Amino acid sequence: MRHAFITAGTKGLGVQVTEALLANGYSVTVTFRKDKEAVEKLQRRWKHYEQHLQFVQADVTKKEDIDRAVDTAFKRFNRIDLLINNAGPYVFERKKLVDYEFDEWNNMIEGNLTAAYHLLKKVVPIMRKQQFGRIITYGFQGANSAPGWIYRSAYAAAKVGLVSLMKTVSIEEAEYGITANMVCPGNILGEMKEATIEEARLHRDSETPIGRSGTGEDIARAILFLCEENADMVTGTVLEVTGGVDVIHRYR
Repeated sequence: MRHAFITAGTKGLGVQVTEALLANGYSVTVTFRKDKEAVEKLQRRWKHYEQHLQFVQADVTKKEDIDRAVDTAFKRFNRIDLLINNAGPYVFERKKLVDYEFDEWNNMIEGNLTAAYHLLKKVVPIMRKQQFGRIITYGFQGANSAPGWIYRSAYAAAKVGLVSLMKTVSIEEAEYGITANMVCPGNILGEMKEATIEEARLHRDSETPIGRSGTGEDIARAILFLCEENADMVTGTVLEVTGGVDVIHRYR
């Protein structure tokens, strides 16, 4: 059984990914930062899969937490086939770069870019020994072309840096059967993060060209494809799952 390691997979966009992995035969280690109620909810829903599911409390801005979480996953399941870096802090307040405090800037860079470095350092050697690995990072619509994103400078800088990092790793680790790709969600807000596609079709979304909001299930479907055994030809790719919405230009 292949094992998946997903950060922040108990709620938001991550929960549909976690559930899709379990439903498709993966065992899963899920990190969470502090919401134990979300953990308990997942445990109840998947109680018959408890032998395939593990939760580890971890803050991805802290190297020691990442190291401990990966070690815990490997100790129990003796392999890590999928690394899904779902966690990533975000500043919702609209502010220009010069208005960021250093702690805010540092949190964005640590949580969205440096965390990926620490995760890769721990997980890639495991994947090399297995001669198989699937690495998934998250970006934003347009990240592949490094656009300016007004009021989102720190987040955008970290994610655009992550694009190049992901592409570099995809080349460096290809000989070991490891792929690395990025999934870029569209404008998925509120309850839609944990919703299914069927639920989204019940509500018209005039701001998204296809007519409905994106959902966590849309992201999960994209990730499942990229993690397939025969998806090895798709690597170093930025996949936008946006329904045609233009996230950045909404703020200009």
